[in-house]
Amino acid sequence: MGMSAIRSRPGSAGPKIRTGADPLSRAVRVRRLALAVILIGAALYFLAPLWWLFVAASRSLGNQSGTGWWFSGFHLFANLKALVDEQNGVFLHWVANSLLYSGVGAAGATLLSAMAGYALAKYRFRFREALFTAILAAVLVPKMLLATPLYLLFSAVHLTGNRLAFFLPSLVSPFGVYLCRIFAAGAVPDEIIEAARMDGAGELAIFFRIAVRMMTPALVTVFLFNVVDIWNNYLLPTLVLKDSQWPVTVGLGNWFSTKGAVELSNYVIIGAFASLIPLAAVFVFFQRYWRTDLTAGAVK
Repeated sequence: MGMSAIRSRPGSAGPKIRTGADPLSRAVRVRRLALAVILIGAALYFLAPLWWLFVAASRSLGNQSGTGWWFSGFHLFANLKALVDEQNGVFLHWVANSLLYSGVGAAGATLLSAMAGYALAKYRFRFREALFTAILAAVLVPKMLLATPLYLLFSAVHLTGNRLAFFLPSLVSPFGVYLCRIFAAGAVPDEIIEAARMDGAGELAIFFRIAVRMMTPALVTVFLFNVVDIWNNYLLPTLVLKDSQWPVTVGLGNWFSTKGAVELSNYVIIGAFASLIPLAAVFVFFQRYWRTDLTAGAVK
């Protein structure tokens, strides 16, 4: 076959020969690698204390305060049994209190946040933006600053020593209202609301039957944030609750501050690890509800 048979046809571009790697794709790979390194470093930074806590809780009882990062024996289950038996099972009582406060408080805060956020997103009324600005300002206020005023308030109305003194502040979540407002504005189309109204649905029916389902990812996020926030709250329950009403954070803090009780300090480390198990279970259970495509194609 002659050379003319393999010549390119007139007007054809002919085969392109790559002379090197694409600079753009190389830059993308470098950015992805740098991002992966940063994320791995951040994960190790946050997981390292949890790993140390797991290792410390697994050491033989009395050696929890060691500095090693690896197991010198695995006694976790025996330590958990000793923790549960300590002081007639008071640790389980504290955990039950924390589950009650976190579950009921987070559910109530999520419901109120959803209703407030939906109203701010879908209704027009006077001072709406001013109210939303006040809510944003409340997000910036640390809750520790409110503990003493709340104690004085509940003391004035004789609610100290009552579980309501901890429940009522837990129902207020400015960040939850903010997140629900932003999510409702984008995830609940006005066309669907108007169609439901034309079909004769009331405002409460529209909210609970339509809007709540579309806002599920945001509501799950708000619920989990509130569960963690209430579970980790320490100062307010210390001020307003009695000994029998303490959550697990206050109970373990009391053990840690007990003078001359070295064994209780060891139980604090074991109890701190055990108190993470319910939170991890809640996150694993609700993970399946984190979906971003619930309203895909809803208007069409």
